[in-house]
Amino acid sequence: MFIQTEATPNPATLKFLPGRAVLEGGTLDMRGAQEAAQSPLAERLFGIAGVSGVFFGSDFITVTKDGGEWQSPPTAAISRSRVSRTASFIST
Repeated sequence: MFIQTEATPNPATLKFLPGRAVLEGGTLDMRGAQEAAQSPLAERLFGIAGVSGVFFGSDFITVTKDGGEWQSPPTAAISRSRVSRTASFIST
């Protein structure tokens, strides 16, 4: 699966476009691993050292890390995630 990555005005935040709907409506802002229980992908992202926030929009995901710019973006974690290819980004 190809996932497009875009920079944002905040160098600590990257935007990922998975090429499919992420949320049907609204947004979901998760600021810690405790809030990520509803999303297997967010749980995986919070498992990456330094990740401090995951945000789902209608067709994008942003990931924020503590301490400045990304040296190694979490693209692989997103593209390897089975949920990004086949299922919902959030559990129901």
